[in-house]
Amino acid sequence: MARPAIALLLCAALPLAACSTGSAHPQQTTAAIDLPDRFSVDPQQKAREDLSRWWDRFDDPMLGKLIGQAQTANLDIAQAVIRLRQARESLVQSRSSLLPTVNGSAGYSRNEPLRGGSITTQLPDGTIGSFSQGGSSNFSLGLDASYQVDLFGGVRSGIRNARSTYESTVFNRAAVLLSVESETARNYVLARLSQAQLANARESLAIQDENLSIARWRVQAGLVSSLDSEQARAQRAQTAATIPQLESNYAANVARLGVLTGQAPGALRGAMEAPKPIPRGPLNVAAGIPADALRQRPDVRAAERSLAAATAQIGISRAQLFPALSLGGSISSGSGSVRSLFDLITGRAFANVAQRIFDSGRLRSQVRSARAGADGAFYAYKSSVLKALEEIENAIVALQASRFRESEFRTALEAANNQALLARMRYRSGLTDFTTLNQAESALLSAKNGLAQAESEQATALIQLYVALGGGWDEAAPIPPLPPTTGSATDGQ
Repeated sequence: MARPAIALLLCAALPLAACSTGSAHPQQTTAAIDLPDRFSVDPQQKAREDLSRWWDRFDDPMLGKLIGQAQTANLDIAQAVIRLRQARESLVQSRSSLLPTVNGSAGYSRNEPLRGGSITTQLPDGTIGSFSQGGSSNFSLGLDASYQVDLFGGVRSGIRNARSTYESTVFNRAAVLLSVESETARNYVLARLSQAQLANARESLAIQDENLSIARWRVQAGLVSSLDSEQARAQRAQTAATIPQLESNYAANVARLGVLTGQAPGALRGAMEAPKPIPRGPLNVAAGIPADALRQRPDVRAAERSLAAATAQIGISRAQLFPALSLGGSISSGSGSVRSLFDLITGRAFANVAQRIFDSGRLRSQVRSARAGADGAFYAYKSSVLKALEEIENAIVALQASRFRESEFRTALEAANNQALLARMRYRSGLTDFTTLNQAESALLSAKNGLAQAESEQATALIQLYVALGGGWDEAAPIPPLPPTTGSATDGQ
């Protein structure tokens, strides 16, 4: 097509660009979300701390080692990294739409006679002539280029959609990372709690064995009735019955830690066998202001990027309502020999404008659907903001409550321990009955387990607060490589 014809098509299409696709934003006008200046239950007003490695604040090397293993070997994190790679390649594919597509071709053919090697024909003077018939060769080269002109922003909207989707995937991967870190820490705390409760039960069982021996001796001596020995036997059996359940809880926590770190369920049995105290973190955490916490929350930022992707989808759908202009051209050459291949080169150029005339309202329905999707993404974003604020405040309240409970249980343990010592001395001296001793021993075991539970709740609430504040990931840190595979799924990469 000649240049004047191409110019004519462009002149016809460019005025249509004045019908801009408009601002591809959701119809929701209250996009701004009002945030409070402070948390309603925040005990501190200091600036937010750096919580990128919050587990170090528990001063427990084993906990830090397990979280490090989970970060590099957890399979949920590996799947999140795979999704991130896919989103990145989708962005590369979308960006390529801004550039022309070029195809090249080359060909060779040869013609051979079907039968015989000569042709006999009558010449104009009446004589008969014979000519030899040989084969012929043909060489060809070609180059085609095409380009979709982005008059109405559909391609650029697609790129914004792919970029926002990729960024959302980056933050979703960080959210998975935080979830795995917190679950690893929580199961580690629960494993140490089970160890503490097992130690309490076994210590109480040893004392109750001794009490049962004393009760039986006193019955045999005729000092008391068999009621004492039966009470002692019942109490001892009840305590012994709790041990298998505690062992089962401990085994389940250790098995979960193994899976979280990308290992077999029983891989950590030996490493966790030696009992250690429940980890304790700092007494105070500076939460900062809500805006700072929300900027660090990967789930909130992922929701915001999903909103941006949904908004860009409106531009993609609206661009389809307008004409599409494509430009193209090709050059080619052909010859019977390679030497003369470039002696004659031919080319052509073309432009094409296409417009959907009738589709029963499908394209406009797609625009309305995209707007509805953007509105839904906005409400999802707002919900993630409110959920984040709720989680932070709940974690602060839980931490305060657990500290109060721990303080009271320490007082209760001190009193119960004194009470049990006095009751044992009085029972062995025959100054009190076994019922009093039984009650004192039960109160002591309950106070020990209550204190261990309160310590566990405090550590868990602290973990919950660290994660709720967005700790455990660094936006500038590189994404670690995937764990090694044993199959061939990634061969050739």
